[in-house]
Amino acid sequence: MNTLPDYLKPGLRLVSIGLNPSIPSLAAGVYFANPRNRFWRALNESGLAGAVGKPSADEVRRLFDELGIGFTDVVKRPTRGGSELRAADFRRDAPLLKRKLERFRPAVAWFHGKQAYRYYLQYAEGVANAKPDWGAQSRKTADCRVFVTPNPSPANAAYSLEDLVRWYRKLAAYADENR
Repeated sequence: MNTLPDYLKPGLRLVSIGLNPSIPSLAAGVYFANPRNRFWRALNESGLAGAVGKPSADEVRRLFDELGIGFTDVVKRPTRGGSELRAADFRRDAPLLKRKLERFRPAVAWFHGKQAYRYYLQYAEGVANAKPDWGAQSRKTADCRVFVTPNPSPANAAYSLEDLVRWYRKLAAYADENR
């Protein structure tokens, strides 16, 4: 399958976990590359990763190498939107994500959206009907602390850029506390 590569290694501060790659992200070869996606703007304005450049493979690599921020997804199959994903996608990929987290053990597993975390819990951990809230979760996964922020996708208009910035700042403080 043609998809975005994982950026994972032992000792990461954070691993950013999206629901799945978008078609624009796959075409650009960069996570959150849709020009309407607010991830990069929120990341820059929040200070979570210092000053951040434009979405590019070089910038992803810098975040990975210099700041210990990795990237992956619950499902690796690219789609135009999350509604195109099927249960079979989650059954196949969520357990693989769990094994990656067990292998690399980042300090914090950062899920973009309650939906991403709920599907991960259901298909990788066997936890049905989970109702996560925003922020730090009481449940660890693969011995990693878990933090959930709103999804920066343009489809998630219920949360503004300012909301995302606020949650990314909380994530930064949480990650610093849990190094």
